Amino acid sequence: MAFMLRQVAKPVLLRTLLNGSPISMRLAAKDATASAPATNTTPQQQLLVSENCLKRLREICTDGSFLRITVEGGGCSGFQYKFDLDTKLNEDDLQFGEDKAKVVIDTVSLDYCTGATVDYHSELIRAGFRMIANPLAEQGCSCGSSFSIKL
Repeated sequence: MAFMLRQVAKPVLLRTLLNGSPISMRLAAKDATASAPATNTTPQQQLLVSENCLKRLREICTDGSFLRITVEGGGCSGFQYKFDLDTKLNEDDLQFGEDKAKVVIDTVSLDYCTGATVDYHSELIRAGFRMIANPLAEQGCSCGSSFSIKL
């Protein structure tokens, strides 16, 4: 599955970068661990984390856990975001946020949401993490958990 995702994302990302599309670069990715091999990230591979997201993560991640984001095939629009709390870092993980409020994403998933913002939204009928302003998403469903990529 990861191989297939890479094959679909490469042409899209190359086209986006070659056309000079602006991609936000506020938070720099840190290596997952000091002992892990260095990951080849470019300044364009960024994920923004909202203050609401950081605040909620500080409240719920008191045991050293972090928010893991993955992009999977499926959902109404072709791809969907998956949000989980996790404690194990993998070699290809990149970290965003701060020590007590980390957001972790693997490099393949980051290819589908570079420049997007991770947010925490709360309303009367539901509350949860969500991805907003994804510059690589062409359209999404009304619930906000699935999207299609720009070709």
